Amino acid sequence: MTVRTLPTSGSTRRPSSLLRAGLAAPMASYYLVLGSVGLLVILGSLMVLSSSSVYALVNTGDSFYFFKRQVIFLIVGVLGAWILSRRDPGQLRKLGWIAFFGAVALLVLTHSPLGVEIQGNRNWVEFGHPMLRLQPSEFAKVAMVLWGADVLARKEKRLDQPVQLLVPFLPGAALLTGLVVLQRDLGTAVVMGVITVGVLWLVGANWRVLGVLALASLAAVAAGVAASPNRIGRFVAFLNPGDDLLGTNMQPTMGLYALASGGWFGVGLGASRQKWGSLREAHTDYIFAVIGEELGLVGAVITLLLFLVLGYAGLRIALRSDTLFNRVVAGGVTVWLMFQMTLNVAVVLRLIPVVGVPLPLVSYGGSALLANLLAIGLLLACARDEPEARKAIKRRRARSGPRMTAVIGR
Repeated sequence: MTVRTLPTSGSTRRPSSLLRAGLAAPMASYYLVLGSVGLLVILGSLMVLSSSSVYALVNTGDSFYFFKRQVIFLIVGVLGAWILSRRDPGQLRKLGWIAFFGAVALLVLTHSPLGVEIQGNRNWVEFGHPMLRLQPSEFAKVAMVLWGADVLARKEKRLDQPVQLLVPFLPGAALLTGLVVLQRDLGTAVVMGVITVGVLWLVGANWRVLGVLALASLAAVAAGVAASPNRIGRFVAFLNPGDDLLGTNMQPTMGLYALASGGWFGVGLGASRQKWGSLREAHTDYIFAVIGEELGLVGAVITLLLFLVLGYAGLRIALRSDTLFNRVVAGGVTVWLMFQMTLNVAVVLRLIPVVGVPLPLVSYGGSALLANLLAIGLLLACARDEPEARKAIKRRRARSGPRMTAVIGR
């Protein structure tokens, strides 16, 4: 009796095989970015609504005040990301210098009558209405990546020379970062410093150069902390977590209480207790604490996994790009978003002192969300310009061309 082996059905393939097949698709990087970012902004919108409702009702009389503002910036940001994602690298490179000088101009305007000071930081510009209030330092991050990528790509064959590598990128990056420091926003300046070092690492700067820059950055951060009594107070509070629980240590302590009370699955969406006044920055810098409280450890881990997928996709795009410009843009955006996410989560977990940076794509903040989405648009444009993705897009257009011609002819 002969026993025949039935052919294996495609539906019974191992999950690992399906994953490898999916990642091998020409547009896999594009859809990894699109999917992870889409889920993060949906989660962020829900959590902004939940975490800000009490504060908004008390201060504005409208529980949906911050949520509605966030949705408006989300719509504008998605439109901007879509437009950028459809641009080719040549068009994006033309925007580099425009973005750089635009960022410098906006940062300077914070010291004009249009500048607005909030919580000791003069890092806002308001054009006649609160809805037209922008935080230029957020857009300076986008400008730094885009302009830096263009400048360094033009010098690709001369980057082995230290002067060509560092000039004009390093002075330009120092100018943008210095203008942010003058706004007394040290947290954002730290993120921009990491972007600068990250971009230089991406183009092959040697470890001696990177080491000197890292030491100089640490010295600058230490000087910035020492020059501010408020920052010194935060640092001392971090070293003494049991002191001043109703003052400097209140926010970090309430953040830990929120995470600890969430358990595995949380207290339920909208059921946070800490948002009722204990956690003042619940919808901004400490939104991850509310995620842990309302959605539990599972929700917090899923949030981090979505960021890891985005980080993986960004590095994948950088490695697969065949031009230096695309590699620097994809890598620079990835370094920015992953480092800022790590910084925010570390603050909430009380692993480092409070630095005051939002969770990208999730925290409330129109300027931050808009800048993050513009950066995602750049990342998507680089994903569409991967060699295999370019070929797939050309094949798709070639197939759709005759059909469109036939339809028009009818």
